[in-house]
Amino acid sequence: QVQLVESGGGLVQAGGSLRLTCEAYGRTFSNYVMGWFRQAPGQEREFVAAISGGDRRTYYENSVKGRFTVSRDDAKNTVYLQMNSLKPVDTAVYYCAADRGLDTIANWGLAEYWGQGTQVTVSS
Repeated sequence: QVQLVESGGGLVQAGGSLRLTCEAYGRTFSNYVMGWFRQAPGQEREFVAAISGGDRRTYYENSVKGRFTVSRDDAKNTVYLQMNSLKPVDTAVYYCAADRGLDTIANWGLAEYWGQGTQVTVSS
């Protein structure tokens, strides 16, 4: 009943931009940390970014810092990941996640809820 649904992935050339959207259904996530992860074929799942609930503090993996921006619109129960200056190494399936604890997402890579993912492919 609780679902996170990602959209906005696609094929883009290096240097281009995409905005991923995560829409949440079934409950309000205003007090949840919302995160983004990615996983490339044959590689581990990697933390990308997160945003906390009330104070909207943001956290980023070092390789995307300065290029990606995570934001949220609690009125729409939606989280975004704006990705600029995309590189081929950003190619992966991107997953939205939600958890009540920052450490759980940012440090442990775990979450109560996960989306099904959206493919991002960056060509060189």
